Amino acid sequence: MPLTSPQVERYSGFMNGPASALFGASLLLLVSCGGKAGLGTTCAVDGDCESVQKCLLEFKGGYCGLRDCVHDTDCPSNTACVEVQAANQDGGASTSNYCFLVCSMKDECNHDRPATSESNCSSTAVFVDGTNGRKACVPPSGG
Repeated sequence: MPLTSPQVERYSGFMNGPASALFGASLLLLVSCGGKAGLGTTCAVDGDCESVQKCLLEFKGGYCGLRDCVHDTDCPSNTACVEVQAANQDGGASTSNYCFLVCSMKDECNHDRPATSESNCSSTAVFVDGTNGRKACVPPSGG
């Protein structure tokens, strides 16, 4: 049923004045409060990452994640414990275990990562608990 002229006037004015300002402020608050990055995203400091995740600076662009897992059960859902050789801050390299996202395609790894620090969906990742046909999102080393 089409809107009549008085109905159109009433609805067309809805987003003017105080309602428009309130909607805009609510939207801004919603966007600015969601600032914590999920696992696999880039970061600069631990505070950029969600909950217990750390900003792993041994990876290019930083990587929100968890270090020193022993088994997949130590990692959040949709992630796995992967052994990786990563660069140290002193220029050397060491092998550590990390919780990395499980993937089937590269684009699943880079929702929140710029092209300069894209992760690869690697079938050669070393899964601590066995590959089981899985691939992992492995970020480039060298923070």
